[in-house]
Amino acid sequence: MKLGFLLSIAIGIMTVIAAALAWLLLDSFQVFSSITQIIGEIDTSSGEFSKLLGYLHFDKIISIATIIAIVNTILLTALMTIGAFIYNIVASLVGGIHVTLVEE
Repeated sequence: MKLGFLLSIAIGIMTVIAAALAWLLLDSFQVFSSITQIIGEIDTSSGEFSKLLGYLHFDKIISIATIIAIVNTILLTALMTIGAFIYNIVASLVGGIHVTLVEE
């Protein structure tokens, strides 16, 4: 469980950093300003699509990536713990290989 938790924390940190880097890269290529300009030309009457552009800000992207990382941490920790438990049951039933690394 400890190893699964630490690995899922590392994956969560990488998720947030990757989202930030992807946003910065797209922003440096001015993708968001192009999208804003195109939507401004298409949607002149109702302005419904302009509300969607509020989700393209850096703060929103990082918040969503953080929420995804937290959920992933919880789910991966639980799944890795269940996987280790199932592996130990199967190894004890089948008689698997027993390796002792440290003699106590």
